[in-house]
Amino acid sequence: MAYPLQLGFQDATSPIMEELLHFHDHTLMIVFLISSLVLYIISLMLTTKLTHTSTMDAQEVETIWTILPAIILILIALPSLRILYMMDEINNPALTVKTMGHQWYWSYEYTDYEDLSFDSYMIPTQDLKPGELRLLEVDNRLVLPMDTTIRMLISSEDVLHSWAIPSLGLKTDAIPGRLNQTTLMSTRPGLFYGQCSEICGSNHSFMPIVLELVPLKTFENWTTSLL
Repeated sequence: MAYPLQLGFQDATSPIMEELLHFHDHTLMIVFLISSLVLYIISLMLTTKLTHTSTMDAQEVETIWTILPAIILILIALPSLRILYMMDEINNPALTVKTMGHQWYWSYEYTDYEDLSFDSYMIPTQDLKPGELRLLEVDNRLVLPMDTTIRMLISSEDVLHSWAIPSLGLKTDAIPGRLNQTTLMSTRPGLFYGQCSEICGSNHSFMPIVLELVPLKTFENWTTSLL
């Protein structure tokens, strides 16, 4: 859950998000070193009147500033491609949930169970209980087991939506007539909030996502109570 004036990412809840945070720190350090070097060279050029003519015309310098950026790009591209392949990989999911975007709410269907589906609407501000979060709470949370590979099938029935939960590193577009899929796995229980991150109309900001991750036994008891 984000907090006021937060500058960084939310705490990672899934292995993919942990990898994304490491990649962010890796890339940020490269950008910081490049920026420091460029600022240092600019400051030298502005504060000294000396000019090294042989250096300015040297082929070695041109070779270095051609090869060095290529090496830096490779250092960024390789871990980026690794994470992209990890995000697209599907490894024998234990549970499949179909998510449909509507104007302006979400509907969920547990395809491994018979007749287990529900709609998830945002709770209006006047109906919130003490401690509940404005514009983020829903009447029916998506309950899933932790430490389990879960496949999400995401689509839309009207316009473009986007199913996104920042702490899990998930953001998948919901496109009418197209079925996108992604996987999630949480390493800890808790409540995790997200919102539609595609501008889908006048009530775009009023279709939140609340994911409740619980131990497997609690999830089984929850499904039994609904069926």
